[in-house]
Amino acid sequence: MLWLTEDAILVCSHETGIVINTTTQNFVRINRRRVLVENNPENRGIVGCPNIGVGIKPCTTTLKVKQGYSGFIRINGHRVCLSTVTGLTDGTPPGVVTYKVRNSGQNLIRES
Repeated sequence: MLWLTEDAILVCSHETGIVINTTTQNFVRINRRRVLVENNPENRGIVGCPNIGVGIKPCTTTLKVKQGYSGFIRINGHRVCLSTVTGLTDGTPPGVVTYKVRNSGQNLIRES
């Protein structure tokens, strides 16, 4: 499982909705890019979701991460985000549409 950096690409399950990354720590970097930590993928905007129609809400925001935080490594008390990060979006149907990692943003550091 690779660590995520600010260059990671997270998408909604409709594949074209891209999550807008935000980082909250500046201590640890991989190739000068900041590592994402706990809560960074949550409550982030999603742009480009094609799930549009009458009575259908496109994915516009990520919700709480369900899995994908490191159980071992923390930065300033926050768990590191791994390439297995996944959670729900606010898209319809509620409680079904997820987001996931398409690309971790780096290929050097991993947790085994």
